[in-house]
Amino acid sequence: MAPWLLAAAYEVCTRLQHIWADMAYRGQRLRTWVEAECGWTLELVERPRRWGWYPIDVEPPPVPAVTVLPRRWVVDRTIAWIGRYRRLSKEDEYLPESSETMMYVAMSRLMLRRLARQAPYGVPSPQRQGLRGLARAF
Repeated sequence: MAPWLLAAAYEVCTRLQHIWADMAYRGQRLRTWVEAECGWTLELVERPRRWGWYPIDVEPPPVPAVTVLPRRWVVDRTIAWIGRYRRLSKEDEYLPESSETMMYVAMSRLMLRRLARQAPYGVPSPQRQGLRGLARAF
């Protein structure tokens, strides 16, 4: 499944150079295919080892209860942003194209809101002035 998706991404995403993958793709076949066919680098996000063989007189290092994995938060954060839109929080769309279009609309709205906060040309944005509700329109 991954080679089909990456082959489609290779045709569309010309600037893509680096891919982060989950531990499910830790085999060498995918890594060699990605490097040979697409010219990209594949980096695995690995969990730290919890167990190991230590001599009797050596105390093993403490393992934290919760470990934050690098780059894992990017996917979780994006899915949470998409889930904040009521229409995208449930799978109610009949066509996958409709759901894809709504994701584009949701992410475009998110980017536009971030750009509006930057207040171009020195004009203060309503968010920076602390205005809320109907006061924003005036």
